[in-house]
Amino acid sequence: MIDKSIFVAHLATPLTLLLGFIVAPLLCYFLCRWLLPKHWRHKVGLMLASVAFGFFCYGLSFGFEQLEVHQVEYASADLPEAFDGYRIVQFSDLHLGSFEGRRQWYVQQVVDSILAQKADMIVFTGDIQNVWPTEILPFHDILSRLHAPDGVYTILGNHDYDVYQSCDEATKKKNCLLTEQYERDLGWTILKNEHRSIHRGVDSIVLAGMENRGNVTGMPRPGNIAMTMQGIDSTSFVVMLQHDPSAWREKILPKSHAQLTLCGHTHGMQFGFFGWSPFALTDKEWGGFFYEGPRALYVSTGLGGLIPFRLGMPGGITVITLKRKL
Repeated sequence: MIDKSIFVAHLATPLTLLLGFIVAPLLCYFLCRWLLPKHWRHKVGLMLASVAFGFFCYGLSFGFEQLEVHQVEYASADLPEAFDGYRIVQFSDLHLGSFEGRRQWYVQQVVDSILAQKADMIVFTGDIQNVWPTEILPFHDILSRLHAPDGVYTILGNHDYDVYQSCDEATKKKNCLLTEQYERDLGWTILKNEHRSIHRGVDSIVLAGMENRGNVTGMPRPGNIAMTMQGIDSTSFVVMLQHDPSAWREKILPKSHAQLTLCGHTHGMQFGFFGWSPFALTDKEWGGFFYEGPRALYVSTGLGGLIPFRLGMPGGITVITLKRKL
């Protein structure tokens, strides 16, 4: 029996093409035929069907190739003085398989944009691939250019555990190890329920990386907040990396003191209107900053997607400047 998640992963693109090119335009047309007065329902129906078709074509082409740089700040009284002004570049959800071939230039542009920020640290919050670890290989030379004074750190997203492959569990585990090795070959440090201390003189902050902890059935859930925080002093300033933002309320807020959590995963549904996504109807924390008292979650809407489509929700990287709150 084929796992539902594997079925969705492999058929996502053809189903989206069917919906975008055929179902949506026809739905627009027949709704107009049904709802509007007879003397102009045909013309309006054809017009709206054409608009739907055009928007979908745009989302598959130019919409998927846009890139924005977001500049944000997070202020905390817990931040050591030596880290006032510390800059972190976050990028997320590359889904490299969707950029193979003629779109490799986009990943090059992402890397150039990240390096241009001259940040102190670079972090990637998961989903480097769509399905297979070999998707990383054509981009090795491009991604290995990433560097920062305090390093490049990564965590695994749900796609990086290689769970969407039609093969036995032993092969999936072997492929997951390959994904990890390919990321290490880029010069990146993988954090798997562990942390690192970053020093500036006598001051320090902690970068923690918790494994995936999604709340959807079938998602990999090896995330362990106790293991991630083990040995971290309660007075330390902690930046937590976690792929799925649902883990913030489920585990990170109640079981840690991490002041700032950085996530991805949602892609902002890859569809939006003037900065708003329909994702907001079902998930509160889908993109941008969210606060509980002084503690914050920032959700990146990512760069790529299993489905190569974005409309009103362009890919982006985020520059997070830490500020000491007096």
